[in-house]
Amino acid sequence: MSSQDALKNASTLASYSVLLQVLFRVLTFLLNAFTLRFVSKELIGVVNVRLTLLYSTLVFLSREAFRRACLSGGSGTSHSWRQVINLLWLTLPLGVCWAALLACVWLWLLEVPDPRSVPYYGPAVVLFALAGVQELLAEPLWVLAQAHMFVRLKVVAESLAMIAKCSMTVVLVVSAREWGLYIFSAAHLVYTGFLVLCYAIYFIRFLGSEEANKKSFPLNRVGDLLPCRAAGEPLVDWTLARLTWSFFKQSFLKQILTEGERYVMTFLNVLSFGDQGIYDIVNNLGSMVARFIFLPIEESFYIFFAKVLERGRAVKSQKQEDIAIAADVLECLLKLVLVIGLIITVFGYAFSHLALDIYGGSLLSSGTGPTLLRCYSCYVLLLAVNGITECFVFAAMSQAEVDKYNLVMLALSVSFLFLSYWLTWWAGSVGFILANCLNMGLRILHSLLYIHHYFQFSQWKPLRGLLPSPLLLLALAVSGVVTAVSESVFCCDSGWLLRLVHIAVGAVSLLGVLVAVLLTETRLIGFVRTQLLPQYRKKHT
Repeated sequence: MSSQDALKNASTLASYSVLLQVLFRVLTFLLNAFTLRFVSKELIGVVNVRLTLLYSTLVFLSREAFRRACLSGGSGTSHSWRQVINLLWLTLPLGVCWAALLACVWLWLLEVPDPRSVPYYGPAVVLFALAGVQELLAEPLWVLAQAHMFVRLKVVAESLAMIAKCSMTVVLVVSAREWGLYIFSAAHLVYTGFLVLCYAIYFIRFLGSEEANKKSFPLNRVGDLLPCRAAGEPLVDWTLARLTWSFFKQSFLKQILTEGERYVMTFLNVLSFGDQGIYDIVNNLGSMVARFIFLPIEESFYIFFAKVLERGRAVKSQKQEDIAIAADVLECLLKLVLVIGLIITVFGYAFSHLALDIYGGSLLSSGTGPTLLRCYSCYVLLLAVNGITECFVFAAMSQAEVDKYNLVMLALSVSFLFLSYWLTWWAGSVGFILANCLNMGLRILHSLLYIHHYFQFSQWKPLRGLLPSPLLLLALAVSGVVTAVSESVFCCDSGWLLRLVHIAVGAVSLLGVLVAVLLTETRLIGFVRTQLLPQYRKKHT
């Protein structure tokens, strides 16, 4: 696959993934707003923090390393797909082991919620662990789909699964509220079950079909999806297995950094279950843009960089055409996420209180809620930049460099846990976001130094993407001042008419910022139109 084809496929995947994440976050957004009116904040805290952490830890530690290794450097060409499939099936027994271990910890070592306010905690732990193991059944199929850019499969499968989960939750919350945690456990099992079913049905129909033959798909029958030894080959590719082990060691540290505040809340009991629920709702609201825009772009363009770059080799020893495309894409991606992040930071300050008041009423808009969301708006900017820089770095690093970076991640993990505990003791739940900001800043610094060194002796300077135009900075500064004054004058306790005035002021300010982007960031606009907007791209290819 040429670098241009890889870019086109990655762009398509990013576009559809963004649309998928928009659907996910909108449904989750509406679901949380709905359930807030039917269940206690303590129950929401247990589900969204304690049980979701169990599930995310299980699946992340079981599959993340395998995904990164098997999608690196063109697994389908430099490695036998038979060996890749065999390696991927190891996620299932690994997941069973993690499920057993984590379930024991969650049941016997952590504080058990009051059964009067949060009933059926024990069965819920087992069912959430079972849901994680169930999802791992689709892992070989997921990697096959990602490697061959079956973007519509991912969109359809995850959309159907999310719709089924939301429908189940709404029905049970309304009709069987006394079931407590059984409601959310059943909904999560339905979600993972739908995922596995959709992927299985697709590949059963696809393998051996005329379409598969046209695409020269490496597998021919359903039996090829199961683990078996090919004649004359080892069971797995040991080079790929060693790379997986390197990523596996790193996955512990990355999971701590990603879910660090939940681990601190879960294991150190710094917040009550009710406060955890409020924090998680604000956290989800603040991370909507990060999840449905930045994360899909990061995942999709990691695949692009992994296919275009030769892992561990210097720039001069690689194809210069590929390096030029990779550098250009990296610069444009950095500029894109920087602009979006700055807009969120500026406007998030003035509209956090209003957003929480509309979403959850005084339950969220009183107390520390608005401050939490304002801090999170700043954190989103760091999340945006870190996602792109790390996806490039992880695609370019050699195995030895990945192992070395594990030590950096270890230091960051330890410092993060310490900072989270200390800052939470000092500043309450806001301390979690401050600790995340500090650690994310250090991760960005490491990635920037790596990228600078990587391109140091070449003609390409992709880090220029982190330098916005002066006109854009001026427009953002003016908008920040104007919207802050508008909030203090019009929002949020003087009725809906003045709230609408505040919203109008924000809309006009945002329009001014977008005009500044159109006037000064023409290269970025061209990249977005030609690479990230599917309809426009189809007209020009």
